Amino acid sequence: MSLLDLIKLNYNYNLNELATILDPALVKKIGAATALEVRATGIQYAFAPCIAVCRDPRWGRCYESYSEDPKIVSAMTEIIPGLQGEIPSNGRLGVPYLAGQKNIAACAKHFVGDGGTTEGINGNNTVISRHGLLSIHMAGYYNAIIKGVSTVMISYSSWNGIKMHANREMITGFLKNTLRFRGFVISDWQGIDSITSPPHANYTYSIVAGVSAGIDMMMIPYNYTEFIDGLTFLVKNNFVPMSRIDDAVKRILRVKFTMGIFEHPLADYSMTKYVGLQEHRDLAREAVRKSLVLLKNGESAAKPLLPLPKKAKRILVAGTHADNIGNQCGGWTIEWQGLSGNITKGTTILTGIRNAVDPTTEVVYSEKPDAEFVKSNKFSYAVVVVGEPPYAETVGDSLNLTIPEPGPSTITNVCGSVRCVVVLITGRPVVIQPYVNRIDALVAAWLPGTEGQGVADV
Repeated sequence: MSLLDLIKLNYNYNLNELATILDPALVKKIGAATALEVRATGIQYAFAPCIAVCRDPRWGRCYESYSEDPKIVSAMTEIIPGLQGEIPSNGRLGVPYLAGQKNIAACAKHFVGDGGTTEGINGNNTVISRHGLLSIHMAGYYNAIIKGVSTVMISYSSWNGIKMHANREMITGFLKNTLRFRGFVISDWQGIDSITSPPHANYTYSIVAGVSAGIDMMMIPYNYTEFIDGLTFLVKNNFVPMSRIDDAVKRILRVKFTMGIFEHPLADYSMTKYVGLQEHRDLAREAVRKSLVLLKNGESAAKPLLPLPKKAKRILVAGTHADNIGNQCGGWTIEWQGLSGNITKGTTILTGIRNAVDPTTEVVYSEKPDAEFVKSNKFSYAVVVVGEPPYAETVGDSLNLTIPEPGPSTITNVCGSVRCVVVLITGRPVVIQPYVNRIDALVAAWLPGTEGQGVADV
């Protein structure tokens, strides 16, 4: 479960959206609410937060990053005490911590440099000096460790040609020895397989390289017995020293004891009252509202279009993302890649607008109207909601950062005929410049998820 899994279980918005709020205290509240709902499912550990520093928006995981600015990413590690609980004033900093059974173990990921790969290609090579790596991509880890993060996940990517899953210098040398991280290190999904090219080409080598680099727990989703048999053979034949196994076991048990997992191994059914709690949805709505970014508002400051009048004769709402919860949520929602359509409970932006306007205002919805339809209906104004389809990880890598049809044609048809606001539903900045002159007002809403009312609030 990634940070996007975590938050989208309950809130459905993306991380770079949260960063636009610049409110670590709100992010901490979101972490605490998320912990309650995840605990209610019986899950005690989540692969969160993603503290990548996205330096190239072409990366398909850019929306999992808080920012391109390492200072903002570092500040947003406040989600960790939200998830795990606040370390007491007399407690030890820099060691794994979990406050109680209403909290969950966190995981800082992906160590390290995942947001700096060449051309933004997922899992690619990050070419950067050691100083650059430590000052930019390592920034969030310093705070995460001080705040007691329980685990760290390794990145699929490479640093200057060396696979991170095999990088002993950075995992054992820097993370464990220099930063004195005391939790356990976990691989990514089939992460050690990717040490070789093609993946799994020499699995025995991958096991040796990954374990020797300092990875304590392997994420083996399928043939785990192959890993167990391979590691057992390597230890018995002195290719992997028992001291390395002892270190891994010690770290894993330290976190499990801190979590109280032996005393409380099963789900607490009394926690189900927290699932979908209205208070949590209100918190999500607040985050959506505060994270909207106004990119254009009229031809000049003296003649703004926003805020729109709630009372009007007839208004048009158009676009593929106006009445589509799945498009609002993006990837990591219900399924890995996400889905279009009304896939989960929530409020679409269209419904939010209908709730917000005066009862006498007629709201007309047309997903893909032509110019003649727009002109003939004499609308007071229009709201066009378009953007990217849902995606996750490598599938979302993009070399052009454009929004697909019918988004551009909808903007052209509507905004060429009536005063319009365009709301962009995307996981990253996209190319919108060709249409800006036709647009009266432009808002980046990122991925507002289930709480489309937060867009209409503003």
